[in-house]
Amino acid sequence: MRRTGQKARSGRCLSGRLLAGAAAGAAGTSALNAVSYLDMVARGRGASDTPTESVERLSEVTGVPIPGEGAARENRVSGLGPLLGLATGVGVGAALGLARPRHPAATTLLATAGALVGSNAPMAALGISDPRGWSAGDWLSDLLPHAAYGLVTSWTLARLSPARRR
Repeated sequence: MRRTGQKARSGRCLSGRLLAGAAAGAAGTSALNAVSYLDMVARGRGASDTPTESVERLSEVTGVPIPGEGAARENRVSGLGPLLGLATGVGVGAALGLARPRHPAATTLLATAGALVGSNAPMAALGISDPRGWSAGDWLSDLLPHAAYGLVTSWTLARLSPARRR
């Protein structure tokens, strides 16, 4: 049965907003990763251990084991860590797509805050990191990639918005 009228339009609009937000979040996550990698190159620092620590801790807390032994298990953990970040970025973007903030600056701030909270709150809750004890330098190195996420997510979402294409 084919829907007509407002119900059909709102259904397409809802799924379109969700997909546009998810795509914008994926683009934002790419920007966050690029800024993080540039920081690693510029400062000569290693990759963060917190994604893999998060996977290990989540496995302990939930009782869901990560299959394998030795290198195979370690490789799975190494792959799951970045996937947590990708899921956070796509999820925050999808939520913004549904929320449809009207002003680009509000979208940028919400995206940045959502990514910061979405990545740091679980690590704090799991006892992996405590942002309350971070130095100004620590905050800056965390804020810059998340700000890049917010800017790119906001920009992309504005261009993918179904209302914008009309």
